[in-house]
Amino acid sequence: MEDDTVEVELNLDTDDEQEIARRGAVFRQPLASFLHLFFRLVALVMYLLCDWDGKNFESCFFTIIGLLSLDFWYVKNVSGRLLVGLHWWNQIDEDGNSFWVFEAKKRSPNTGTQTEARIFWLGLIICPLIWTIFFFTALFSLKIEWLLLVIPCFSLQVVNLHCYLRCKAGEQNGQLTCQCSNTQDLFLQRPNIIFGFL
Repeated sequence: MEDDTVEVELNLDTDDEQEIARRGAVFRQPLASFLHLFFRLVALVMYLLCDWDGKNFESCFFTIIGLLSLDFWYVKNVSGRLLVGLHWWNQIDEDGNSFWVFEAKKRSPNTGTQTEARIFWLGLIICPLIWTIFFFTALFSLKIEWLLLVIPCFSLQVVNLHCYLRCKAGEQNGQLTCQCSNTQDLFLQRPNIIFGFL
């Protein structure tokens, strides 16, 4: 009787298996992706409900500004690092001069997937556009108090968008860290940066 068994070489390298699993994963940072959209979407829905109801403007104002402040902090300090590997901050040197630092880290296994990067950028771009619509709606309907709410909401969203576009421009230029005293120098050199990630 012949032995019909075939010898099979087993590759038990767990690092390769983990890398394959990471590449195939849709979400590496599901909580970061969720919270990246949560604060801003709740603020948008609350604005629509408060504008429709219109009874208690003060509580709506402080709740929406609070939500978008949390969103600003979370996007700047957490989701930008985890989902796309970008970070920005303002620094003051010994002479008292203020300058901006835009940082792009090399891709690591802990950085988000392409799907998470798209969620990050779409959330960062679409929400300021919605606040722009709210601005013109409040302006043309002459709702001054709602206009006073929309302006800081729009500003918080646009600052994060602008700074992350600066980080992305530095990343595409091959710079891992860019220090700028003028906030227009790098961004104006690369106006096509906005469509490079979609």
